[in-house]
Amino acid sequence: MEIRQGGVVSRLLADVAIPRMFRAEQVFPREHIAPGEIPSVVERELSREPFRSKIRPGMTVAVTAGSRGIANVDIITRAVVDFVKARGAVPFIVPAMGSHGGATAQGQLDILAGYGITPDTMGCEIRSSMEVVELGVSDTGMPVYLDKNAYSADGIILSCRLKPHNAFRGPYESGPCKMMTVGLGKQRGAERVHAAGMDKIGENIPSMAKVVLEKAPILFAIPCIENAYDQTWRIEAIDRDDILTREPELLREAFARMPSLLVGEGDVLVVDETGKNYSGTGVDPNITGTFSTPYAHGGVKVQRTCFLDLSAASHGNALGVGLANVITRRFFDKIDPEMMYPNCITSTVLTSARIPCVVATDKEAVQMCIRTCNGIDPARVRVIRIPNSLHIGHIMLSEAYYQDMLAGKWPGLIARSAPEELSFDPSGALTTPIEA
Repeated sequence: MEIRQGGVVSRLLADVAIPRMFRAEQVFPREHIAPGEIPSVVERELSREPFRSKIRPGMTVAVTAGSRGIANVDIITRAVVDFVKARGAVPFIVPAMGSHGGATAQGQLDILAGYGITPDTMGCEIRSSMEVVELGVSDTGMPVYLDKNAYSADGIILSCRLKPHNAFRGPYESGPCKMMTVGLGKQRGAERVHAAGMDKIGENIPSMAKVVLEKAPILFAIPCIENAYDQTWRIEAIDRDDILTREPELLREAFARMPSLLVGEGDVLVVDETGKNYSGTGVDPNITGTFSTPYAHGGVKVQRTCFLDLSAASHGNALGVGLANVITRRFFDKIDPEMMYPNCITSTVLTSARIPCVVATDKEAVQMCIRTCNGIDPARVRVIRIPNSLHIGHIMLSEAYYQDMLAGKWPGLIARSAPEELSFDPSGALTTPIEA
């Protein structure tokens, strides 16, 4: 598909005015665990009983590592590995990421390496394979699978992040139970979890997790929760027998610490960069409002959304691209269907991989979104710009928000500059930084 600047599309968009914008800071609670303190927090948690006694000299222990861009994931994983080694056991890391990485063992190793998780940095082996064993059938009729390497270990530690999911709601969303069933289930397990549809996944995850807890050598979980600034806020060890009770309680805490776009609504949302390191669907719809299914809702309300670029950490997996209305040619050229489509086949959700309108430049992407909004005041277009969906402490807003912000309409939102024209280079690339 040829996407060129200077054609009919460019001429139709040339006179669309982009409003002046100003920098703003969103202020959320900042309590967090500093990276340098994480190893001692992990050690303190795991030194408690019953966790300490579960790691015995000579036993092999599989430690999970997922595909999300979790804050300090390398530090947390290394701290768990170090504790296992200090107890005289032999740890190894298992990629627990379902079908991500193109549903290949090497692809999953590449994702971990991108997060700084390698045999050298972790001080232990990483055993990556798509082979699974079948553990049994859940009470919802689903076969349950588990990574063969993890199953063969004497024990499994579930290291993961606990947070709201981007496509469904339930007592168990993203956390230890999903790590057991989707992550450790590899492609086959993830496929079965999703098989009945996203409206049923909230039932399938806990029912299948019960089988894993009964049949696999799960020792305990050690999930982390992040604050609104993508910083590690809490790390808590949970005994295997308490996971099903404790996870829903921690999920409520994770919801309470999620950030949001405080203005609540607008006309156009501009996302500088999306990717699997930010969310399973490129952007977290709990922030952007761009949900791939009707089984979850929330986030900012806008008419149009454009994505300007895809992160290198995504390795071409542009899942979530279909949630935008417009993307740039730069974004389009980075899409690798071989990396993206396995996720769709596994999850059965195709919306996230549909290709939206593609235009030549950043400037035209913003202009096309503005031009196609209905019922707006062209002189007061409400545009919100974010760097990505994980880091929204600093954003840009169009001039239409400025006076209301100065009047204190949105507590926690502070203007950090006056409205100014956005800058674009001769190729149409947006050059104005969000943070000065």
